[in-house]
Amino acid sequence: MKNSPLLPLRMLIMLLSALYTPLSFAGAADYIYTLNIEQGESELDVQYGTARQANGSRIQTTSVAIGHGVTAHWFTEGYIKRDRTSNATLAEWENKFILLESGNIKVGLLTELAAPLSGTAPWEVRVGSLLQTNLEHWQFNANLLFERAFGRADEHGAAFSTNLLYQWQAQYRLQPSLGLGVQAFGEVGRWNQWDTAANQNHRIGPAVFGKLGKDISYTHRL
Repeated sequence: MKNSPLLPLRMLIMLLSALYTPLSFAGAADYIYTLNIEQGESELDVQYGTARQANGSRIQTTSVAIGHGVTAHWFTEGYIKRDRTSNATLAEWENKFILLESGNIKVGLLTELAAPLSGTAPWEVRVGSLLQTNLEHWQFNANLLFERAFGRADEHGAAFSTNLLYQWQAQYRLQPSLGLGVQAFGEVGRWNQWDTAANQNHRIGPAVFGKLGKDISYTHRL
């Protein structure tokens, strides 16, 4: 008997249902870095996220970005990100490079600079490795990132600490303009001196991926 074409979708829905608990929301400001690069293609990217804090209140973050595929292996993008709860605004310049491509596997490099336009957030530099593979309707991503704050103290109280972060994502494309998936984000502390388990930050939750027309894409975390 042939497998139903809906079986992968049913499995994903079951996984999302299991993960969907009050403690499993991804951070409102987080997004997954991918290696979907098309030379000459410009993109308007709109993202919106919400997250529940320990006191039960919710924070909301919206970001708008304009990017361009300079080559088949280099994508550059500028972001404006707004945290509606704290009224903080950040400007970010992001660059993604594909270093190796073999079959359905891509290995890349991320560089990013974030500058505060308002609020008390520090300047930040982020670099890291990006891994992506595509299997039929599925896309999987796994990223390992290093983040360094300067100018003001970061969340660890040190102006020049280098922190270790990770991301992973599984996305099932229902159609070219709509997908469902699950995303996970983690911050373990300084790269060479991890925080205790109680102080580490690990978040996971479902997301909807979509595209409006040819050049406008969005991600909404539930």
